[in-house]
Amino acid sequence: MTSWVEQIPTEKIIEWRRHLHQNPELSYKEFETSQFIYDTLSTFPNLEIIRPTETSVVAILEGGAGEGKTIALRGDMDALPIMEEADVEFKSTKDGIMHACGHDTHVAMLLGAAKVLSKMKDEIKGKVKFIFQHAEEMVPGGAQEIVDAGVLKDVDEIYGIHIFPTMKAGSLGVVTTGYATTAADGFFLKIQGKGSHASTPELSIDPVVVGSQLVLALQTIVSRNVKPSEMVALSIGEFHSGQAANIIADTARLSCSIRTISEEARDLVEKRVKEIIENVTAAYGATYELDYVRGYSALYNTPELAQKAVASATKVLGEELVYESPMLMGSEDFSAYTKVGPGCFMFLGGGTDEDGCGYFNHHPKFKIVEESMFNGTKVEVQVILDLLGK
Repeated sequence: MTSWVEQIPTEKIIEWRRHLHQNPELSYKEFETSQFIYDTLSTFPNLEIIRPTETSVVAILEGGAGEGKTIALRGDMDALPIMEEADVEFKSTKDGIMHACGHDTHVAMLLGAAKVLSKMKDEIKGKVKFIFQHAEEMVPGGAQEIVDAGVLKDVDEIYGIHIFPTMKAGSLGVVTTGYATTAADGFFLKIQGKGSHASTPELSIDPVVVGSQLVLALQTIVSRNVKPSEMVALSIGEFHSGQAANIIADTARLSCSIRTISEEARDLVEKRVKEIIENVTAAYGATYELDYVRGYSALYNTPELAQKAVASATKVLGEELVYESPMLMGSEDFSAYTKVGPGCFMFLGGGTDEDGCGYFNHHPKFKIVEESMFNGTKVEVQVILDLLGK
């Protein structure tokens, strides 16, 4: 095992993570979190620390071994509006806010990598940027603001890690063949009909009937308008209307989640959704209000970088803990980085059911094996040493 591994501040990583877990903050409101990160980084040597946005932090390490590439590592920091139910000693102290997606672990891992690498300045050629990013959980997302602030202008490659319970603790999955996540779009629809008593349906424009027709018609987009290879998913998750059995309501509300990979399919689905809503409501004499939301784009892992990540991870974790991951149907604003340059996003196992970690991200009982974080730090450091080591 390489000697620098012994320098990983394992106790501090857990301490940092627990502090952040107990003090979560929502997207765009990470004032205490970003200050904690800034203050912690200030205790490390050889770092220039900047604040590209109000609640983000970037630490820059200029290598002392000559010219080289600029490589970025990213960790996100925001929490979710969820009441914690996890059985841990260090529960959130903030009512209704919880680190239910593991961003506290991402910060702790990256702080660990920054601490180790900041002491290895003379062994590094080029530059490392440690990006502590705000607001991953809320569209339009902090990643786009980081890009807009020019942080990636000189970055040649960017890498990130996300922790997931229900996966073997300390294992690392990498999608090496391209897209690692899907785009996440959707809509919120209000159908305006005309209510009446149920005994006089001829006087009504029934929004339940209109909505039911829409639910069925929208399903044909996936089955008839896009190629099966596009892997499009369209799911109506909400349909509300009515107040009593003998009353035909005035309005109905639908909401929908849409997952796509290619921008071509993404544009086509949006076009067809709008056409179907327009024509079905018109056919019944109803009107509507549509809020169509485009979320994060699909995240593309540059295959060359993914292979580099696999090689680095294998060095420090061993072949038995590194695997080819399937694409996840979730979404991530790390995609804003991969739209402007080469990038690779990795999946870190946080523990399985046997470890008491059987609840996935965004669940109020989300929990991870904390020692998993050490492997995340190992991979982040090894990636930098493989790419920039003298």
